[in-house]
Amino acid sequence: MSARTTRTRLFAAATVALAALSLTACEGDGLNTGSPKPASSSASADESTGPSDDAKDDTGSAGSSGSAGKDDASGSGTGSGSGEGSGKNTGGGKDSNSGFGSDSDSDLPGKCSASDVRITAKNAPRPINHLLLTATNTGSKTCTLPQYPAARFGEAQSVPPVAESSKPQALTTLASGESGYAGVRLSSGDGSAEGGHEVSTLTIPFEDGSIARAELPSGGVHVDNDLTVTYWQTSAANALEY
Repeated sequence: MSARTTRTRLFAAATVALAALSLTACEGDGLNTGSPKPASSSASADESTGPSDDAKDDTGSAGSSGSAGKDDASGSGTGSGSGEGSGKNTGGGKDSNSGFGSDSDSDLPGKCSASDVRITAKNAPRPINHLLLTATNTGSKTCTLPQYPAARFGEAQSVPPVAESSKPQALTTLASGESGYAGVRLSSGDGSAEGGHEVSTLTIPFEDGSIARAELPSGGVHVDNDLTVTYWQTSAANALEY
């Protein structure tokens, strides 16, 4: 065999060997290149798992928002009901009735005054030691007398007590020209009471501060510590029963 033939064969063998090495290197690179790909897939899977948990949190928040939406719906229903209720209460008309009541109160008679009433005082035929007071409405309007005459005889600093047994069911009201009556027990009659003395003047104040003066019988009257008055009555007979 010639030397040229030998070199040719060695070159060919070297070329095959180099080709084999190149192929091996390429296959190695393919394996190295392919191995990271599954790793990337795992990482992507892990990352996709993370957002899935966040999505659950977001879903929970959405659920809370749904509850808030229910509350808003309830609020709308309550507001509607309250509006209707307020309208019904406003239409009750109680204020109107109160207004009519006020008009009725304005029609009630006022209190009598000394300028509207003339008072006279006369000795009663019986019982003895009694005085009959007569209050006549000389005005043009109906008025109501006080409960009883706060009579002051002479210079007395206090008014006599009132006989509670004579209290009527209602105040005595006088139309124009009408009269009311009150009885006065002047003294004990048998002289047993203390503080007896003669008086010649009688004044009777009214609730508005005015004062009526009544003329006593000629010579005045005798009073003592048994001095007592009755409530105003609608009849003279009732005034002298006590």
